[in-house]
Amino acid sequence: MWFWWTMLVCDLLIPLSMIIAGWMMWKHTPKRINRWYGYRTALSMKNEQTWKFAHTHAGKIWCVMGIVMLIPTILAFIPFYHSSTNVVGIVGLIVTTVQVIALIASVFPTEVALARNFDENGERKPE
Repeated sequence: MWFWWTMLVCDLLIPLSMIIAGWMMWKHTPKRINRWYGYRTALSMKNEQTWKFAHTHAGKIWCVMGIVMLIPTILAFIPFYHSSTNVVGIVGLIVTTVQVIALIASVFPTEVALARNFDENGERKPE
């Protein structure tokens, strides 16, 4: 039973991290463009305008995705409460894999939004 609780807590780390990091990116965008932390892609680092836009957009996505992933993560573990450690470990691996895929996939909508709103030089496109 302790392993079940451990795996549940560990699998809740990704959605909780997405909520916290998303909130920070959305509401407290790093002041300067840097190569150490933040949403760092070629287009997002063109200028201050693209930097702020990318962080705001990605932050909102991460917050929503993190909140949405909390419930299914908990629900995925409930049926396996009294299962063996092997079964709980496999469930944990599957849940973590889905969460990581969702985390990586969140980059694509932000890049599409950047491309729709800014040209390749980072200048805002006319509406």
